[in-house]
Amino acid sequence: MMESIKVYTSTSSSVTHARVLLIGPVGAGKSSFFNSINSVFRGHVSNQASAGCLTTSLTTQFRTYSVKAGQAGKSLPITLCDTMGLEENMGAGLDMDDIISILKGHLLDSYQFNPSAPLLSEASGYRKSPGLKDKIHCVVYVIDACKVSIMPTKLEQKLEAIRRKVNLMGIPQLVLMTQVDEVCPLVSQDIRNIYRSGYIKKMVRSTLNCNFILMKKV
Repeated sequence: MMESIKVYTSTSSSVTHARVLLIGPVGAGKSSFFNSINSVFRGHVSNQASAGCLTTSLTTQFRTYSVKAGQAGKSLPITLCDTMGLEENMGAGLDMDDIISILKGHLLDSYQFNPSAPLLSEASGYRKSPGLKDKIHCVVYVIDACKVSIMPTKLEQKLEAIRRKVNLMGIPQLVLMTQVDEVCPLVSQDIRNIYRSGYIKKMVRSTLNCNFILMKKV
């Protein structure tokens, strides 16, 4: 899998890096996922993106991260885009209008999110004429397996609204489920049992109707 990522090339000459947007509730593991991927390819532990377990998002900016193969290796043809976490209450967490702007390529790297006021087209941080290379090419929903059964209804509705918007734009979608080793004793004993777990299978089906990636605790 690592080799296939290294040699990936887009069918469009204008796109040198596939842009993957990470979306999920606060504390689901978006930034930790990037750090894990970065560590694997660099060959040592990396904590480039701030990660933690607070009740509000540690990520307050729109950040784009490149991943390098090895300490002195070239950048991989993929860019991971990290966002502010989703929250159930209106006026808190990542705003729907900002999500649309990100998908269309309007937001610049390091844009400071303001949950109560999304970025307007007249603002200085707004890219008015994004190209295909600036847009999002894949959306990954990062979901904490420990919290699937207790996810607030309003947060579920937010995720469903986002999924509908992304569907209309024709952008491929995946769900990355983290902490899977903490919700099933069989998987906790041996991570290779993850695809044999009936409980995990049921959980996958109860979440967003997308393709899935399963990940142990990060």
